[in-house]
This record gives sequence, structure tokens and C-alpha cells, in this order.
Amino acid sequence: MTLYYSLVFALLVAEMALFVALIVPMPFTMKRKLFTFISGSPLVAKVQYGMKITFIFILILFIDSVNRVYRVQVELAQAKNQGGAAAAAAGSERMEVQARKFYSQRNMYLCGFTLFLSLILNRTYTMILDVLRLEEEVKKLNGDKSAGGKGEKKLADAGDIGEIGRLKEELKKRDRDIDVLKKQSGGLSDEYKRLGDQFHVSDGTPKKDR
Repeated sequence: MTLYYSLVFALLVAEMALFVALIVPMPFTMKRKLFTFISGSPLVAKVQYGMKITFIFILILFIDSVNRVYRVQVELAQAKNQGGAAAAAAGSERMEVQARKFYSQRNMYLCGFTLFLSLILNRTYTMILDVLRLEEEVKKLNGDKSAGGKGEKKLADAGDIGEIGRLKEELKKRDRDIDVLKKQSGGLSDEYKRLGDQFHVSDGTPKKDR
């Protein structure tokens, strides 16, 4: 197994371990703290961004392995059509083709399961967040004192990792800048009105009010 396929296998094992960690039963408070930490951690956001790039390369490897499997299948079909002495001479070559078929199929399944499990992980993470929000709402409706507060707000904002969270922060910053500009323009307008009340322009010559 080449180095990059070994890395893909290591990533598949890590995804399996992460999936098991996600579905392990935990108390509500502990799970809420864990998921709010994951959602708000900048380090996790950077890791997620790097994983997206990694999965693009794995997708390329998957397409390449599918292409290799198809070509090996064509070679085997051609070898079966040969007969007599030609078939005997091609015996060793056919064994080589069978070996290449095995490695190509192994790489195809390895990359395919890694990509598929990444989608399952993303969906499982989203569903767990939805369940936690619903449990928080139920606790709040039942009058549980542990519900609400900062924990509820953090849980409501959970899931905004990476690009979405960054865009929301930029949007909030622009809203604050717009509010500051509105206040400055209001102050300039009031100052202009005050100066207009003090000075009346008549015949091009300003003079003070009586």
C-alpha cells in the first residue's frame, strides 16, 4: 500500500473512532458542553477546513481507482477471448492483471468508504445538535432551572463552524460599522442645522441673526 493510501486508511480509522465517540451515550450537560466547545473552537474550524481540502484529494483518488478498475476489467475480458497457445502464453500476464484488479478494487472501496463515512459524520453531528436543542426546549418548557441562559444561547449558535461562522461575524461587524456611520451622519446633520440657524446667507454675505 502506497503512502497516500495508508494515510487514507488512517483517516478512515479516525473517522470510525470519531463516529463511535459521537454515538456514545453521555449525560445531557456533558454532551452540551462538548458540542458547544466543538462548535466554538477556532482550532476545530481550522481542522475542518483542512479536512475539506483532504477530502477533495480523496475524491480524486476515488475517481482514479474507479478508472483503474474499469481498465482492468477490459483487460480481463480481452484475455478471456483469447484461446489456445495465446491463452497459455498470457497466463502469467493474466495473473498480474488479477493482482492489479484486487489492488484497484481495494483502493476504490477504501476511498469510497472514507468519503461516505465523512458524509455520515456530518449528518450525525447535525442531528445530535438538533436533538440537543429540542431537549433544551423541553427542559425549558418543563420549568427546569438548568435550561436556558448562556448554555442555551451557545447551543443555539452551535453548528456555525468555519465559513458560516466567519461570515456571521463579518456581518455583525459591518452592522456595527453602519450604526457608527449613522450616528456620525446624524451628528453632522445636527451640526449643520445649528450652523444654519446661526448664519443666514443673504445676497452671498453671511450675517448673524438678530
